[in-house]
Amino acid sequence: MRVTTFARRWRSNPLRRRTDVLEAWVGLVAVVLMLLAGSAIGWVTGSLAHEALRETVREQQLHRHQVTATAVQNLPVSTVEADRESASGREGHHRVIARWAAPDGKAQFSGVVAVRQPTPVGHHFPLWTDDRGRIAGRPMDDDTAAVHAVLAGAAAAAGTAGLVEGARRLVVWRLVQRRYGQWDRAWEQAGHTWGRADAGS
Repeated sequence: MRVTTFARRWRSNPLRRRTDVLEAWVGLVAVVLMLLAGSAIGWVTGSLAHEALRETVREQQLHRHQVTATAVQNLPVSTVEADRESASGREGHHRVIARWAAPDGKAQFSGVVAVRQPTPVGHHFPLWTDDRGRIAGRPMDDDTAAVHAVLAGAAAAAGTAGLVEGARRLVVWRLVQRRYGQWDRAWEQAGHTWGRADAGS
């Protein structure tokens, strides 16, 4: 009720200018675009990202395998790495030379592997490899893919809202410049008749 009364009074206000009406409409259109276009673009982007990430999940789970590696030798941690890990307050990674077999059990591999805790020589630990037996990261799961898709959709929606807000600010700036120009012309016209009895001033 109050909004309707305010709108009625605003429409009949003699001080209302055309630029005021345009500015109000620009703000309304911007809000609608942020809600509708932002939500739509966010949903589409999130859906496409989710589909692509699910394909990545299927691909990684198909071609990445968990094998058992055996620690052969512990490598010393450099002083610089130890200081950096201590300053960050987190548990650092230790490096070991390990040996493992390919997923098919035929080829044998060895290399430097990063482990979270000191691993004694001869200790067995799980290791992810690709089809050829090379070290690979843990395959992505469905929950991680969903989280990344949601973040992508939210970023797209926020980016759309930012573009709309930027366009609104540009239009409002142009309207304000136009308003100032109208004021300058009105004052210039009033200056020619200022103080004349027949001018009504």
